Amino acid sequence: MKRTIASVLVLLVFAVPAQAVEDPSWPDLSASIFDERTLLDGSDIIAIDSPYRTGNDSRTLIAAQIEAPGGRMLGKVTLVLDENPMPVSAVFNFDTPLPRFYFRATMRINGPTPLHVVAETTDGQLFVAQSFVKTSGQGACAAPPGTDLKEALATLGNMNIGIDALPGGGSSLDLLGGLALRDKQVDLDISHPSHSGMQMDQISLLFIPMRYVENVEIDLDGAGYVDMTGSISLSENPRVSMSVPARTRTVDVTMTDTDGTISKAQKSLAGY
Repeated sequence: MKRTIASVLVLLVFAVPAQAVEDPSWPDLSASIFDERTLLDGSDIIAIDSPYRTGNDSRTLIAAQIEAPGGRMLGKVTLVLDENPMPVSAVFNFDTPLPRFYFRATMRINGPTPLHVVAETTDGQLFVAQSFVKTSGQGACAAPPGTDLKEALATLGNMNIGIDALPGGGSSLDLLGGLALRDKQVDLDISHPSHSGMQMDQISLLFIPMRYVENVEIDLDGAGYVDMTGSISLSENPRVSMSVPARTRTVDVTMTDTDGTISKAQKSLAGY
């Protein structure tokens, strides 16, 4: 199953202009993204792990752990970087509702920004938690690519999958407790230049056309698990990690980018 929201994301770039940090754009932005639906306080069910200040604006780890409240189940999780040119930065749609979910991804942070994680339960309730990230002022979405363009295209679509125990121990994500005992973690490394459309070729001085990871479908043991919709906020050669049930034995990944390139990868645990 494939869901794309690129057209909606691009409309948001023009419909919701960036505002100063002291005048956050969240009220108008959230109304545009979620059709003015009510967003409930999710601080008790969503733990965000983000740096106070980025060490590298072009590759910043953002993570969140979500536990569905009161016997509900999760249907979707959305990461919003409010002041990024494409604010809706990653959307995780679950093929089967989940009681809990963890994700971590390497993101571009274009400038100081509030960030929000919104969890939607299968009964239509929206829960939101927020954080804030300061940057070093690199303007990551327009920063020159870190690799040669020909080299990036030659390896585009290569993927590596790792499966390990979900880490724990001392981070803010442990506030919800117990997740590491029940789930594994899948680490997905994608070779992709993730061109934002705002970057300039340093030789020709022409803008590089937009091309990014649009959709990542992850199947577990032959059944659908999650579809992730990406954006230009994903870093160059992004790494995306997420929790999977402890019983998982095989992982199949299909990546599609905005140029229509499709690549696949599979990982099985030893003995399967």
